[in-house]
Amino acid sequence: MTRNERDRAEARFNKAAKAAEDQKSGKSTRDAAARAVLDNMARLKALRLAKQAAEPVQAPVADKPRRKPKKPQSRPLGDWLSSQQSGGRRT
Repeated sequence: MTRNERDRAEARFNKAAKAAEDQKSGKSTRDAAARAVLDNMARLKALRLAKQAAEPVQAPVADKPRRKPKKPQSRPLGDWLSSQQSGGRRT
């Protein structure tokens, strides 16, 4: 047996051993579950896109221009000082 043939036989054996180990560890069930999730996501995406394509396109609603809030009108300083003095405060 040549070295090349021996390497091939060893690779086949390792492949079979790895498959048996994966089956024991549940890798194939995880792979199947992951595949099922991906298939479900693809199906739902296709349904969503079909629904969006069937709906008529609605024009975006234009926002009303916002008004700037009015600043409270300030009183002259003299009026404020007189209100403070009449309220009993020393200024």
